[in-house]
Amino acid sequence: MQKIDLISIGKLNASYFAAGVAEYQKRLGAFCEFRIIELPEETKNASQAVIDKALEKEGRAILANLRKGAALVALCVEGKLISSEELAAAIADRAMSGAGDMTFVIGSSHGLAPMVKQAAAMKISLGRITLPHQLARLVLTEQLYRAFAINNHIKYHK
Repeated sequence: MQKIDLISIGKLNASYFAAGVAEYQKRLGAFCEFRIIELPEETKNASQAVIDKALEKEGRAILANLRKGAALVALCVEGKLISSEELAAAIADRAMSGAGDMTFVIGSSHGLAPMVKQAAAMKISLGRITLPHQLARLVLTEQLYRAFAINNHIKYHK
């Protein structure tokens, strides 16, 4: 069974986001082994030097939590805008190659460390709008479920 991880900096504080993510996490269980790894955000408001050090620490923690052999997919502003069908194809292609494991990463409010972006096999963006990180996690888990629905010909995707 394909293993999909979501590494996210920061916790879900709002119960409505947590409920939505939990629902899609439950649904994903039918298609893959899906887990969410929450790592602490190192700083919120600080000088650029402190932010840079925090990003580096977060980056090391992200890379340390990667499943061996998993393709890293970084969500970042400069990432490629992709459709649901393109995400489904990327997941299916990875599964068909025999090395199906994938790890999606959502950074902190300051983004992702350059080392994480450099290690990424793919960089994607959820859109040109800025989303709060908790909402980005909900949108991503829904899109992962949608991708598996597309790949398994389930009527969820219209």
